This record gives sequence, structure tokens and C-alpha cells, in this order.
Amino acid sequence: MDDELAALAEAHGVATFYEDAGQRRADVEPDVVVAVLAQLDVDASTPEAVRRALAAPTPPPRTVVLREGDVLDGPGSVELEDGGRVELPAALPLGYHRQGERTVIVAPRKLAPVPRSWGWMLQLYAMRSAGSWGMGDYGDLATLARRSAAELGAGVLLVNPVQAISPTSPVERSPYSPSSRRFANPLYLRVEDVPAYRDVDAATRAEIDALRPPNDTELIDYDAVWAAKAKALELLWPHVEHRAPEGELLDFARFCALAEVHGPDWREWPPEQRDPATATADPDRVNFHAWLQELCEEQLAAARRAARDAGMPVGVVHDLPVGVNPGGADTWAVRDAFAADVTVGAPPDAFSRLGQDWRLPPWRPDRLAEQGYEPFRAVVRSVLRHADGIRIDHVAGLWRLWWIPPGEPPKRGTYVHYDSDAMLAVLTLEAHRAGAVVVGEDLGTIEPKVTRALHEHGMLSSAVLWFQREYDLPEHPLIPPEKWTASAMASISTHDLPTVAGFLDAEHVRVRAELGQFEGPVEGEYRAAGQERAELVELLKQEGVRADDLVTAFHTLLAKARSVLVLTSPQDALGETRQPNLPGTTDQYPNWRIPLPVALDDLFADSRVRRVAAVLAEGRGAPPEGSGP
Repeated sequence: MDDELAALAEAHGVATFYEDAGQRRADVEPDVVVAVLAQLDVDASTPEAVRRALAAPTPPPRTVVLREGDVLDGPGSVELEDGGRVELPAALPLGYHRQGERTVIVAPRKLAPVPRSWGWMLQLYAMRSAGSWGMGDYGDLATLARRSAAELGAGVLLVNPVQAISPTSPVERSPYSPSSRRFANPLYLRVEDVPAYRDVDAATRAEIDALRPPNDTELIDYDAVWAAKAKALELLWPHVEHRAPEGELLDFARFCALAEVHGPDWREWPPEQRDPATATADPDRVNFHAWLQELCEEQLAAARRAARDAGMPVGVVHDLPVGVNPGGADTWAVRDAFAADVTVGAPPDAFSRLGQDWRLPPWRPDRLAEQGYEPFRAVVRSVLRHADGIRIDHVAGLWRLWWIPPGEPPKRGTYVHYDSDAMLAVLTLEAHRAGAVVVGEDLGTIEPKVTRALHEHGMLSSAVLWFQREYDLPEHPLIPPEKWTASAMASISTHDLPTVAGFLDAEHVRVRAELGQFEGPVEGEYRAAGQERAELVELLKQEGVRADDLVTAFHTLLAKARSVLVLTSPQDALGETRQPNLPGTTDQYPNWRIPLPVALDDLFADSRVRRVAAVLAEGRGAPPEGSGP
């Protein structure tokens, strides 16, 4: 790497090398660095251009981060968030303040401690009840909160992302590729809980009831559910008094109205509709989609109240995806904040030897700083409006993301760094104001400083039984749960990994072999899975856990964890062998479409569920001696 190009890349947070999954130095090709710099509007195409860019004056920082009690030096004054003014030097109150062109973020040093609890990791769409329309909904979430607390002693519910989709068919199935992270998904609305449904005439109500799709389909049919609910809500719409939306909601509703006409990807719309400044949408449809968001907020708030009224010590935690659909509502409305031609993913590792492309556009770190991190603030605030906590998917993205330039394969990318102090300050401040817990998903190849910073700020990291090993020791022995991190949300598995029963039956190996996902002999994969199972059974013996019922036994092992939160899924408790999502597949596997094997109404009386709940609740007593981070 040319020294001048390397210096320019460093000045803009673009990595010229990184440490790969094997902890070896991997150098980035110079042309990749040049291509990524171009996405930040930095011309590095020639040596002369590099020198010009290096000689350009460095603008002063547009965002300053302080922690509570820090003194901001003078001279000058600061306009406080509440409208007041303070002369410098001074220690400023918590908030987002302005000093001329600069944003000053003052955040708490640490969040409040998280109470020890157990709970569910929910794929909400899978939780079908007698009141559902073909898939789980916000009404089911309220039922789960109320009954899990009252009947099983649960204290927390972690919900799959319920951010907004485009209101078009085919419906986007993956909850991790929303159209917007600032708004909620009306696909999860319960029609009968809409106030207008109770007020309409009997004939209209009967017409709506006749639209209900079946609840006994083998897989979730998102298109059928959305078609039925959209028609039902449109029948209610003439009976609703509404007000015209404003601000962010207006932009989102305009996008939805336009998407109904032109399709879900604004990049393919007629030229005049691609720009919010010149776009024109049917005002009635704009108001309709704004109304759907009001309904989502009401029903999400009701689910949160149900958790609080039932005495859940933590409550409802919502999952925040790492990004948005490149042609969706957020990139249409706030496109200046995105590097629209880039996608993010991951470099090659043992799991994906060619790397991964998640096909999500990243935020530009320079634009975030220029805008006082308002785009990130809006996203976090929107989730916490109706949540007691937030889980940040791929939390390492607050530090750096793997950018893949246009037209390149995933392995031909590099890391672009973000101001993690500013990102954490926003997250801490918003969570403090909402009284919420924060969990960072730090699984996989993560720099140690990420997990350290989470704990220093009072946030939780993630611990998964399958991965709790001493990787610095030969043969990577399993770590006993009494030695797991206390400041963590612990589980046996995740939505991207085998369920307990699936792991025990090597179902994950069978499915991946059937789909041709292995490079080597399948027999070796079965042997490796058998070895992992044997090691875990041996850990059960060492921990004095009876192994006659392995599903319950693994939950008994989980209950011993030092971690303040321990979570399992209804799928794990019920012995479901199919995992919700199989990474590396789209239509080859029924990702995000597998319903729970029992109706939600029967879940709480199921003997398997009650056994698992009992062992987890029993393990949430006093923390073990010496529990620290």
C-alpha cells in the first residue's frame, strides 16, 4: 500500500489491513481502498488526487461527545436542548446541545443494573393463537407477556425485529431487511383490536371476519396474511377520523403510498418520484399508511403495558437489525446519511469462505457526524418508544462495518470505521431516558474492545452455549456456565443456529448437506457434530445434571449461568428440530416461515414448556458469589 494512500485512508476511517478470523493480518487491495474512498466523496484515483486530498484542510469535528460530569472548555456558550444557554467552561446536563455548528452529546457514564430474569426469545410470526390471522401478532405478544409472567415466572421477552416493510407483494419475509427501522410493521396488527372494528356496523364486521386466513397452514403465508389484513383495514378506514401526518411519519407514509403504485424499490420508480422533494402521492393513501403506524404504536404499547402490569422485571426487548433494504423507505427519505451504492457484509471466515454480502447499505460516518447522529438517534428512539430494552444486531457495527464496493464480491471489501464513542453515547442516552436495557449481539469474530465497552457502559453482551469455549486453550474446552460473563444475555442457541433438538439430532448437518453447503465430505460434518454433542453431554455430567431428558438437561445447564439474563425459545422448549433461519439460503429453506408446533393457547399448559420454565425460574435466584462482569 502506497504510504500516501494509506494515510488518506486512515484519515477517513478506511482500513488498509485487518485481522482475519484466524488472527492473521490481511492486507486490502489498493484499488478496493480507492473504490471505498470514492463512496465517501474522496478522490484517490491518481497519486496527484491523493496528494490534493491530503492537503485539503481538515474541518473541525461537527460532533463532540461528553460523559455526565465532564467539563466542556470555553470560550463561548452552548444552546441547551431545552432552549437554555450555558456559558463555558461548564459541565452540561444530559442531552443533545448545540455550540455553533457543533452538536454536543452528553450521555450517562453507565446504565442502571439489569435485574436477574429468565425469558423467551420470540419469533412473533410463529406464535399463532385463536385470535391470529395466519401468523402471530401484537395481540399475541401481549398475551405472551401477561401469561409468561403470571404462569411461568418469566421476566423478559426478546422479540424478532418488527420494523416496517414495504406494503407490497411478495412480502419481505426476513425481519432483518426492513424498509424502515424508524417505523413498525403493520403485518403484525391484530384487526379485532383496532378501535374502529368494535364500532363498525355488523355487516362490515362480518365482511372483515370472512377475510381471516387459516391458522393451520404448514408454513406462514405472508402474502395471504397481508392481503387479508390490508383489505380488512381498508374496510375500516372510511370509519376513522384521521389527521394529516407530519415530519418523518409523513415521509414514510408517502413512501408507502408510492410503493403501492410503483413497487417496493424507489430506485426503479419514475424519475420525479425518486426524490421526496418532487414526489407526489395520493393524500388519502398517505393518511391511510400514517394511520396504520398509529395502530402499530397503540398495539405495541399495549403489549408493553401487559408486561409491566404482569410484573415483568425487564419487560419487552425489541431487536434492531443492522441495516435496511437499499430501495426502502429510509434510504428514500434520509438518503444523504447512506452510502447508497455500497453493501455491507463480512470478510471470508471458516463459515463463509467467500465472505458474506448482506445487501444492506451502510450509514456514512462523515454524514452521521455532520448531522449530530440524528439518523441513529431517530432509529433508537423509535424502537424504545414501545420497548423496555433494545438488542443491537451485530453490535460491532457501531465500531466498523465491512463495506463492499459496487460490483465487487464480498471478499473484495474493507472495514470502514465509525465513531464508536458517539454511537455508544447516543445509545446510552436514549436507553437512559427510556429506562431501557441494552443488549449487544457480539457473537462471532469480534474485537475484544467491543465487549469491554458494552460492559463499561452497563450494557449486556451475548453468550450462547454452543460457543462458550476457551478458544485460547488447546481443543477449545467448554466453559462451565458458572464462569460465563455476568453482564450478558445467555441462551442455548439463536434464530440462526440449530435448536436444541435439532442439534441433538444433527438436523442442521442433514439440511445443510441436502442443500450442498459443505465443501468437504458430509461424514466429517456428522463426526464433528457428534463430537460436540459428546462434549456437551460430558459437561452435563461434570455439572451434576441428569441427562435422561437432554432438552431439559441443557436448560438446567443454562439456568446455572452467571449471566443476569437467560433466555430460551418456545421452539427449544418444545423440542422443535427446525431452526427459524438457515444462513446462506433464501428459498431453499423456509426461513422465517416455520410456525410453532403448538398453538399459542396450548403453549402454557404444555408439560415440556413448564419443565423448562421451572428450571430456568429456579436458577434466577441470588447471583453466584463473586459475580462481576
